[in-house]
Amino acid sequence: MRTGVIAKKVGMTRLFQDDGRHVPVTVLALEDCQVVSVRTAERDGYVAVQLGAGAAKQKNVAKPQREHFAKAEVPLKQQVVEFRVADDAVLEVGATIAASHFAVGQLVDISGHTQGKGFAGAMKRWGFGGMRATHGVSISHRAHGSTGNRQDPGRVFKNKKMAGHMGDRQRTQQNLEVVRVDDERGLIFVKGSVPGSKNAWLTVKDSVKVSRHAEAPYPAGLKQAANSNIAAPADTPAEVVEAPEAGEGQEG
Repeated sequence: MRTGVIAKKVGMTRLFQDDGRHVPVTVLALEDCQVVSVRTAERDGYVAVQLGAGAAKQKNVAKPQREHFAKAEVPLKQQVVEFRVADDAVLEVGATIAASHFAVGQLVDISGHTQGKGFAGAMKRWGFGGMRATHGVSISHRAHGSTGNRQDPGRVFKNKKMAGHMGDRQRTQQNLEVVRVDDERGLIFVKGSVPGSKNAWLTVKDSVKVSRHAEAPYPAGLKQAANSNIAAPADTPAEVVEAPEAGEGQEG
């Protein structure tokens, strides 16, 4: 079981396939997603990695959290999330996860808070049809109707669908396909919509209902490893241009 990542929702767009079809996608950005702490079975009773993402100002971070980040030698983070991992998937403190942590075609689960709608009526919140527009109905066209009886039971049952606060709930969208990965810019393009508004923090993990993708790196896709793939091999000799000595090549 690999670790997930903390991503920020940038917005929605569309990508064109080779056959001309366009796919609606949500763009997720990884903003310095680093390992802040590691939980071990010997010390904590379980195995997990704690990730932090986003740059935070010092005035917005409490002193205990500032010392926690200083101990890990990482910058101050806006968001901190803990992910349970397998024993062989523990990462080093300070490691930065790249967008290549997920492979194209892989299915992921994305969790976040839905958009808040404020106080909503029963028709908007629950999809009620409303009351009749004529025959004695006055100023109650969008009311939810009766909520109970008088003497028996003499109260309103719990979980009755009524007007109230709508949205801003923790929700998980499962089995979303990764369409494209931009490792240089740290972007992940996921097919379809995800919970939350723009600039909202989300957690992206491997799908729990579908086995891990074969091309997904294990235990994680790190930024250092991604950069080393495009760098020149270490045994490749570099071209050295020697400067001419003083007086050499000059006709006097």
